[in-house]
Amino acid sequence: MKLSTISAFVAFGIFASGAQAQDEDTFTMDGELGFIFTSGNTETTSANGALNAKQELEQWSNEYTLKALYKKDKVDGVETTSADKKFASAQANYKLENKDHRLFGFASYEDDRFSSFDYQATIAAGWNQKLWSDDTSSFEYSIGPGYSFADRFVTDSEGNVSTVSENGVVVRGAFAYKYIISDSAKFTQSFSTEVGADNTKSRAESAISAKIAGGLSMKVAVKFDHNSDVTGTRENLDTETSVNLVYTFF
Repeated sequence: MKLSTISAFVAFGIFASGAQAQDEDTFTMDGELGFIFTSGNTETTSANGALNAKQELEQWSNEYTLKALYKKDKVDGVETTSADKKFASAQANYKLENKDHRLFGFASYEDDRFSSFDYQATIAAGWNQKLWSDDTSSFEYSIGPGYSFADRFVTDSEGNVSTVSENGVVVRGAFAYKYIISDSAKFTQSFSTEVGADNTKSRAESAISAKIAGGLSMKVAVKFDHNSDVTGTRENLDTETSVNLVYTFF
């Protein structure tokens, strides 16, 4: 299961949702983009971006996410890539008689070149509930069983690197909280964890967004990506602090 497959899946879902949304007028999508360039003794190029889409229909509430991070450094003429991460996910929530009670299906894929894994992917299903949603704030959560797929890098005694499959049952839990600070600013907090026998993978993001003009906003975010079981000297926790421009397409 490679990134191109998942990306095609997410892109197809967005296209299909967009086609439906033309009649429903319930499809929204925004893009994030941030860059850092330095020159002199050290030359650095850093870029991160995201594409987020949401859809509200009579029986479905769907979300799609595509994220990427890339960083390249050049010191004394030597060029190295120090970050190369891609992530894609999609979640479909089927609304029951009480529209705040749903059944969800979820799929995700991550390819992080500098992690302990060649790739990590998850599918899950279960219960989703919107506890509240008003003019000030909203909160919803998901919980259910799933299955994870991963290829871990391992190094033998002779220094040869190979991959070992680590597939198994997980329990996925997630929540999303939004608080409207003012007409032009909001705070969002998201968290997810996938608990398995081999590894527990968790992600979190805290962000504040403020409108600049029209559909353009600025977003300051802190992201955390944690794996409980890593290889060698790699860190369990990756953090990312970003300041991005966000444009709401529709």
